[in-house]
Amino acid sequence: MERDSTQEQYEEMTQTPVPKLVLRLAVPTTISMLVTSIYNMADTLFVSQLGTSVSGATGVVFALMAVINAFGFMFGHGAGSNISRKLGAHDVESARVFASTSFFLAFLAGGCIGILGLLFHVPFMRLLGSTDSILPYALEYSTWILISAPAMASSCVMNNILRYEGKAFFAVLGLASGGILNIFGDMFLIFELNLGVRGAGISTAVSQYISMAILISPFFRKKVQSRIHIRYMTRRLSDVTNIIATGFPSLMRQGLNSISVMILNQCSAPYGDAAIAAMSIVTRVIMFLFCIALGIGQGFQPVSAFNYGAKKYSRVREAFWFSIRSNLAVMSVSALFGIVFAAPIVKMFRDDPAVISIGITALRIQCIALFFMPFSLCGNMLFQSIGQSGKATFLSMIRSGLVFIPVLWILSYLIGLFGIQTSQTIADGIAAAITIPMVVRFLRRMPEDGEEFSNKSGFL
Repeated sequence: MERDSTQEQYEEMTQTPVPKLVLRLAVPTTISMLVTSIYNMADTLFVSQLGTSVSGATGVVFALMAVINAFGFMFGHGAGSNISRKLGAHDVESARVFASTSFFLAFLAGGCIGILGLLFHVPFMRLLGSTDSILPYALEYSTWILISAPAMASSCVMNNILRYEGKAFFAVLGLASGGILNIFGDMFLIFELNLGVRGAGISTAVSQYISMAILISPFFRKKVQSRIHIRYMTRRLSDVTNIIATGFPSLMRQGLNSISVMILNQCSAPYGDAAIAAMSIVTRVIMFLFCIALGIGQGFQPVSAFNYGAKKYSRVREAFWFSIRSNLAVMSVSALFGIVFAAPIVKMFRDDPAVISIGITALRIQCIALFFMPFSLCGNMLFQSIGQSGKATFLSMIRSGLVFIPVLWILSYLIGLFGIQTSQTIADGIAAAITIPMVVRFLRRMPEDGEEFSNKSGFL
């Protein structure tokens, strides 16, 4: 029975028409991304009603969540890419080793972040960009985020494993359930019980652990080929280094994203809590507009990884270009929507003239970046899915930090607040210009289906 299931999945991943397969995997993932983004925005929306400084605290804690997710995505993508390629090569036992090892490593990493964060709570929140007026709210909110860190990190692993196995429905179920619970929890705890920002933190922590429990159930019920059990934990250091090397681009992307948010908060601080609050709101809105493209990209990854492992390179090429075209179409609509409705979107979060003024300009400018993001996103995901961690890490770093941070510093110094508002768009344009020739060169070098392809040595 298990062998029949394995063969059935192999045929589905290697014979289903590529556009249909990518969309089939992308739709549930996109739904989960939308739900996750909505409940992140709900946190910002509900907390923003409590004041501008409290709204600024969401921007600080967003950087903390990026740190936790950085490790979760590193182990998740490291496991998922290996699992999909192993299943493509009919090596189910190795896939289970990667799944269990990554899960327990992520849970341990989340626990360490939570403990260290609570031990050095005040300096950590200062480092992430808290001002004196924001700090009390950031401490209260982040306490519960740190408590939920093990669940948050390990859920990233299970979500990615399910996607890479082509079982995105289970990932949607776990993330969507947690997201919906968090929204209603926010409403009840913040406003009905008058717990303020503490209520938002409690709601997030509870929803994260419930989401984790839902995500782990398919593994225990043997609905997927991977397993999560202590007996599958690897004893080989090479497996751990493989997971970390493959997932390292995600660590760099999310880690540098956290550093970028921290520096963004610090650069915005001289312009008051309103600037930090406005940029926090804009960041959440852009992520919401971008999450459909991200969902398509995550639908592309398992198709790319599985068919690369099966040596069906023509399907890898087709999946990549289909994802680019689809993302450009979606992002064009999202960008126009954000530009046209920038004012009512920002006003929905905070009725503060300073926040509205800063936020409208920043949102309209950053919507232009949505036209560049698909190239960086799909290029990064292509190299990561097939195990080309050097290229994937480089592309992750140029968008998340290597380009954005210097641009942010330079423009904020030269033209002040307007430089802060425009820096992300300029960085995304540069990142796309670097990514496109790298991807085109790589795709042209791939051989015919069934042939051996070794590209481990060349960085570019």
